[in-house]
Amino acid sequence: MRHDRLAVLTALEAQGVAPVFYHPDPEVSLAVIRACARGGARAIEFTNRGDFAVDLFGDIARELQRTDPDIILGIGSVIDAGTAALYLNRGARFVVSPCLVPEVARVCNRRMAAYFPGCGSVTEIGQAHELGCEIVKLFPGASVGGPDFVKAVLGPMPWTKIMPTGGVDPDEASIAKWFGSGIVAAGMGSKLITDAAVKAGDWAAIEAQVRQTVDAIAAFRAR
Repeated sequence: MRHDRLAVLTALEAQGVAPVFYHPDPEVSLAVIRACARGGARAIEFTNRGDFAVDLFGDIARELQRTDPDIILGIGSVIDAGTAALYLNRGARFVVSPCLVPEVARVCNRRMAAYFPGCGSVTEIGQAHELGCEIVKLFPGASVGGPDFVKAVLGPMPWTKIMPTGGVDPDEASIAKWFGSGIVAAGMGSKLITDAAVKAGDWAAIEAQVRQTVDAIAAFRAR
């Protein structure tokens, strides 16, 4: 199953939370990714970290395409076009950057893959739109102005779809604050997938935490 750009965007908005994760052990990574998918978040951002991360990602993506074709695996922390191309060739269905990199946007557009660039200003968000980015990653979310910033941007630019990473917690108060400001999704890392659960191999706990977060977002939206 090939997930095109539209399918990726739709899935990410529907689940509301993008789990962000990295582990050097492919078996651990597969277990965590599958737990997230069972919990209702099948679009997951794996982080580009360290030497041979591309090879690790390729192994994981190949296995998931064989066993769990409904999982949408993307790559994060990509800051140059060459790296983006390497991951797209290994099955990445979307690319996320901590900053806005026009060359990465062009590579992704050429392959019709979704690109979520990190933006910290209204000018950068405008530039991302010009480059064809449907959803912009607000990064670091809390540090560049938090929910107030989101609300302020949506005033003059109501078409903007914002996904903050950094500062969004998987609890009802944080979800209400951020989603109340108008975000479409949020990236969550160690607060969602705790180190303790990973170390203990408690995949059921990770699944439960993801399910709880997805349900809390759905409940807030249904108000």
